[in-house]
Amino acid sequence: MEPVKRYRKTGQEHFLKHLKDVPDLSPRAIFARLEELGYRGQTLARRAMSLMAYRHVRRLKRIHLDGVRREDLLPKANTLLVGPTGCGKTHLVELLFQQIMRLPTAIIDITTYSETGYVGQDPSTILTRLLQAADDNAMLAQVGIVCLDEFDKIASGQNSAVFAGAGTTKDVTGLGVQRELLKMLEAAEVVVPLEMSHSSYSDSVVMSTADVAFVAAGAFSGLHNVLRRQRGMENIGFGREGAGLARTTMATGFSTSDVEQVASFQSYGFLPELMARFSRIVPFEALEHETLLSILKDNVVAKLVAEYEDEGFELAIDADVLDHIVDASLKRQTGARGLAAVLAGRLEDTAFQIFAEHDSGRVHVCLAGGDVLVRFEG
Repeated sequence: MEPVKRYRKTGQEHFLKHLKDVPDLSPRAIFARLEELGYRGQTLARRAMSLMAYRHVRRLKRIHLDGVRREDLLPKANTLLVGPTGCGKTHLVELLFQQIMRLPTAIIDITTYSETGYVGQDPSTILTRLLQAADDNAMLAQVGIVCLDEFDKIASGQNSAVFAGAGTTKDVTGLGVQRELLKMLEAAEVVVPLEMSHSSYSDSVVMSTADVAFVAAGAFSGLHNVLRRQRGMENIGFGREGAGLARTTMATGFSTSDVEQVASFQSYGFLPELMARFSRIVPFEALEHETLLSILKDNVVAKLVAEYEDEGFELAIDADVLDHIVDASLKRQTGARGLAAVLAGRLEDTAFQIFAEHDSGRVHVCLAGGDVLVRFEG
């Protein structure tokens, strides 16, 4: 029994030390730090999440360091991020909690999970991932962050897991997964497997979710159609206006008024009691040209230029090339996510040819005839 006691004491000491070391930053300081780390745009969403991060850390320190009773404080806050793909939802969570606050953070693709009894990962292993992010310290994991990415997909009928051994298809509405998440997002004692396994015989630990903050994120690309129906604005038929709305739905951002009605999410396919678990729904805008251009320059071009300099080359990219790449990203509706892939892809062949083969030279990226050309000037 003595080794177990020492282990528990060591785990608690590590937990308290880690919590003390979490930065005490004001919401404004967190907001500014995100800018320093290269996050661009989404001012309203950034403000909301900076305040959420501050409150989460402040609450944890008051409970576990100052000895304030949990019942005397506001409950933990779960947040839903709603916005088009590539607008910076999960990136914001990563920067906030992994880099700035340095709390255990698990980014989960919720589409890989299924209702208990079906083929697919059991929802309880969501906390297994969080436990792993906390280096198997259960106390530390219990104050961490879980980001449920692609959250909208569990209401869109895109999950096709199969019942174990029966050959029948799963409830395609995804309501089974939603029901499994209900108690987890509240404050529950959950039996958590120590390994990502389908076996029911694996070792497990009991974890409380009373202090685990859940952040769900999704594009909700069909929500605009639901909103238009509710507002009586849907254009029935095959007119140009209706077709145009359908084409722009995916890349259209959301406003505060768009996300404040729980009934809209119920019509989309979510249980109202699950939506009630989110104390804040934060809308994200589709990124505009200037914001994407800033992201491309600061987060992509700067790193590529540094890499080429390290290899002994000068990398020069014309301004019209950057505008062309941003315009292409806007047309494909990929947001910031596709910027690096387009530019790096164009430079790939040249890098393959010259890296470690030449000592110096200039790589010039220009626009000719509407296409991006890469020239090596040795």
